Amino acid sequence: MDHALIIRLVEALERLAPPPPAPPRLEGADAFVWHPGPAPRLAPVPRVSRVEIALLQGIDRQKDLLLANTLRFARGFPANNVMLWGARGMGKSSLVKAAHAAANAEAPGSLALIEIHREDIRTLPELLNILRAQDRRALVFCDDLSFEKEDADYKALKSVLDGGIEGRPPNVLFYATSNRRHLMPRDMIENERSTAINPSEATEEKVSLSDRFGLWIGFHNCDQPTYFAMVEGYARALGIGMPAEALRREANEWSVTRGGRSGRVAWQFIQDLAGRQGVAI
Repeated sequence: MDHALIIRLVEALERLAPPPPAPPRLEGADAFVWHPGPAPRLAPVPRVSRVEIALLQGIDRQKDLLLANTLRFARGFPANNVMLWGARGMGKSSLVKAAHAAANAEAPGSLALIEIHREDIRTLPELLNILRAQDRRALVFCDDLSFEKEDADYKALKSVLDGGIEGRPPNVLFYATSNRRHLMPRDMIENERSTAINPSEATEEKVSLSDRFGLWIGFHNCDQPTYFAMVEGYARALGIGMPAEALRREANEWSVTRGGRSGRVAWQFIQDLAGRQGVAI
């Protein structure tokens, strides 16, 4: 067969089956969203929806713990995976995003924030293999992480966090938020205990996932003084002028209509109040 014809056939086959794309890079942004899909990619997020860390009220201890851990990691020192668990609307995910921003304010570009959706947890090993080859440090963040009955994804996560043969890449930490301390419903753990030959071993299997997180940070329900402190802190920072008594009265009425008090409720009230007063946020 003619040599030139062979070359043309080879080139045609290469066009039909192009080489695989280069792996995603942590470039061009400080935050990304992981999309596994048929063609894995890290979609850059030009502007993260977040609140300044100084505005987060009523969670000072939690703030100190997470910020210290994040800054150590950004500076190149050892740090822990973190589970932020507890009451809804008390600033768990807001604190993660604020701590990331604070670390990058100290050392610009030092730390990438990568959001992985709960339904993509099974692809976490694939993401970590991509990040393992990167020079940049990264926080992999999963918001509202939990597992239900017949859900085996927790086993993959457990192995990746601490126990797989490759181990977690030294340039990656995993942060997760959850309303559940052990990431699983109580009846799931109790059912395993009641049906197992060795109940204690079955329970250990379910709760050992949360043990993979070196740092647990709990968030608790908000009392009224803390709620008022949140509202007043937001109002002061945003330049909303209103007498303290009137501000508290309206904030209390708002919380009653919402059926509870939390940092989220306080922020929603401030957004409403700012809109009514014509204050830009």
